[in-house]
Amino acid sequence: MAGLDSFSWALPLFAMLAAGLLAGFTAGIFGVGGGFVVVPALFIVLPLLGGDKSQYAHVAIGTSAATIIITSIRSLRSHAKRDAVEWEVLRTWAPWLILGDCVGVALAGHVDGKVLTLIFAGGVMLMSLNFLIPKIGNIVMYDTMPVGLPRASIAGGLGAYSSLLGVGGGVVAIMVMTICGRSIQKAIATASGVGTLIAIPSAIGFAIIGFHQSGLPWGSIGYINLPAVVAISSMSILTAPLGVSAAHNLPTAMLKRVFGVYLVFISLLMFKNTLKM
Repeated sequence: MAGLDSFSWALPLFAMLAAGLLAGFTAGIFGVGGGFVVVPALFIVLPLLGGDKSQYAHVAIGTSAATIIITSIRSLRSHAKRDAVEWEVLRTWAPWLILGDCVGVALAGHVDGKVLTLIFAGGVMLMSLNFLIPKIGNIVMYDTMPVGLPRASIAGGLGAYSSLLGVGGGVVAIMVMTICGRSIQKAIATASGVGTLIAIPSAIGFAIIGFHQSGLPWGSIGYINLPAVVAISSMSILTAPLGVSAAHNLPTAMLKRVFGVYLVFISLLMFKNTLKM
């Protein structure tokens, strides 16, 4: 990267800034943390930063987790000002989310980049169903949140799977809360906090397991690419409050369907990328 001219820097910088703007808005309006935007963008940017392509999947997911820390905290604070966050849910889910997160990071350290990309693509395709099929997001089956073993299983599984994907886990958290009778606004607000709880240990873990790896893109500490974190986060903190405002004031049905189509496109693109790895 040291030998690149200013024009060569422009494309990766623009891509990261644009990803940050979109990630912040989607995190605010859908409570998803922004990873579904950041990870695909990093697959475009990382080759421009050099390094071995076999490392790109791990760096993309680790870096995404680091950006979610900032984005989700910004979203959480904005939702909290509207008294929409269910803090008791976050408190009781936290130990299991963190435990599952640690398991997911440990697994990621033993999975090669192609398999990790396939996991991401498959997970994104499944998550798209929540946005494309309204009935899934509107089902109410219970009037209380799960406790005991069901809570530990859901939260632990959510932490593990989200850390493998480099996302905040908001989609699953929202589905669980709406099934249990919470409003979509409270579910989205609380999911922002879930993203924070997942992202912090996930980012630390990816930095640790990648610390002695070779062939990492320029500016990486372990599997965290610092220039990408700074560029993406600097934009996401600007647009996250706009997404929060939209979540509380706009009908989101059409936006959810548009985002669902985007997720399908990203999933297919990531499946295609695995053929080149």
